[in-house]
Amino acid sequence: MKTASFITALLAGVAVAHPGMNMEQIREEARLQNRQSGGGGGSTELIGDLATLPDAKLTKTGREIKAILTLQSSGQDQASTYEAPGKKNSAECKADKCCIWKFIADDMVKQMVGNAGRCNSVARASVRLGFHDASSWSKTSGGTGADGSIILANECHTRDDNKGLEEICDTMQGWFDKYKKYGVSMADMIQFAANVATVACPLGPRVRTFVGRKDTTKASPPNLLPSPFQKSDALFKMFAQKSFTPDGLVALLGAHTTSQQRFVDPSRAGAPQDTTPGVWDVAFYGQTLNPRTPPAVFKIPSDVSISQDPKVIDTWKAFGAGRRGQMAWNQAYSSEYVRMSLLGVPNMNDLTECTKVLPPFKGADFQMPDQSELDKFMNGILKSPQAVQALDAGNIIPPTAQ
Repeated sequence: MKTASFITALLAGVAVAHPGMNMEQIREEARLQNRQSGGGGGSTELIGDLATLPDAKLTKTGREIKAILTLQSSGQDQASTYEAPGKKNSAECKADKCCIWKFIADDMVKQMVGNAGRCNSVARASVRLGFHDASSWSKTSGGTGADGSIILANECHTRDDNKGLEEICDTMQGWFDKYKKYGVSMADMIQFAANVATVACPLGPRVRTFVGRKDTTKASPPNLLPSPFQKSDALFKMFAQKSFTPDGLVALLGAHTTSQQRFVDPSRAGAPQDTTPGVWDVAFYGQTLNPRTPPAVFKIPSDVSISQDPKVIDTWKAFGAGRRGQMAWNQAYSSEYVRMSLLGVPNMNDLTECTKVLPPFKGADFQMPDQSELDKFMNGILKSPQAVQALDAGNIIPPTAQ
């Protein structure tokens, strides 16, 4: 597999240019190299209304989304900023479709970060909820996709696939009840929260964010979500039906870097998937492959299966390769999650981009304020419930948590 070529393709999206070559040349080279990847490179299939609309009928947003989906434009935006022009009910705020989302983002992010600076269980669950609402769609069976049905059809509380999401669904319902009078949809609320949560985590990208989805109370078809015990081939086939390549799935799985499992093995509830829970880094990739990780790290069987698959193992390793891997993964994840957030959405051409209202990027200077205690926890020295609870809340692990 041409892994170096695939990573070049990703880095082109963050403007890592060769001397003397303009960005369009870089992107064209990247697209050609991307297709040589054994894991298919990044996902590029057009979906929804953008698969059939001619370019002449595309809006500005439609063109931007199409460019992201085909890897001709970046799926992240670390630079844009926004200040609300007035209060929630002001004429100035009502005149900007994105204004109310700034207030929503500010409310959300306060609940997503603990006193250690790490993102917490609210953030982790918000990312998972975004995946689960959108993933209830495939090219052959149809389904609802990103339309809020996971909450509006009460799937959070009635389906085993969504076990562990009950609390965040109730939290999301509360946010929706507070802001629905401003015309926001539950579908947008769920996907918006996933992107707020991602950037709330240190090193997490500002994934480009679009609003204007329609809600439905129709329940999604069953059996469209992955199992933590599935093998790589079955998962590649499942996600191909959602328009993702194997490499695209590898990028999405990196979200497990912040997670703490609760139900794959209930006897180890709270166990993280790498040694830096609550930080959006690439430790997950290297540690999933490493047979000698600290004892507290829990490896999800499906992650292990994919990490060792010959089609994607080089991509998996490349994402775990330090700062360069972090840049490549953030770029890849952002593009793939834009796609995920739009599965089943029939009106992409009518959406509005509101990335500018997201919280700012937390850069590479983040340091764990409780590194010593965290190391003890990861190596099995600290085993108290207090340590697990502190990690879950994104809080500093107290030295007394023995």
